[in-house]
Order: sequence, then structure tokens, then C-alpha cells
Amino acid sequence: MASKGFWTFQLPDECAYLIIEAMNLKRIFGALLTLLGIGGLIYAAVLFVNASSGSNDTKALIIYGILGLLFFISGISLVRTTKDES
Repeated sequence: MASKGFWTFQLPDECAYLIIEAMNLKRIFGALLTLLGIGGLIYAAVLFVNASSGSNDTKALIIYGILGLLFFISGISLVRTTKDES
């Protein structure tokens, strides 16, 4: 039973189960985004190390680095902000 101000309400058991499943799905998606971000950052690092001075891989390096960083940050923040309802 939860209360907020003067109003009192109770969620049915089915709704609570759906909320828990949605939280678990968010955590799984956050972990997947984090892993993709780590993969993108590692690939960008490999491109950076293997790039010769005359090669034209700069655009790919920037794209993979930015996408990897974006996926990594969004995945970590999604995992951190999702409450554990178990």
C-alpha cells in the first residue's frame, strides 16, 4: 500500500510484475549498450594504433570513437538510474 498526500492506492499484482520486468529489460538494454560502447572504443583504439601517417582512416576513427563513447555513456547511465525492484 502506497500513499501520497491524502490519496491512498494499491497496484494489482500483475502491474507490479510488469514494472519489475520493465526494469530488468532496461538493465539488460543498458548492459548491451555498454558492451557495444566498449567494443566501439576498442575498435577506435585499434584503428588509432594501426594508422600510418598517410592513411585516410581519420573519419572512421572519429565516427567509431564518438559512437562508442555515446553508447558507453548512455548504457552506464541507464544501468545506474534504473532502480532495483527485486
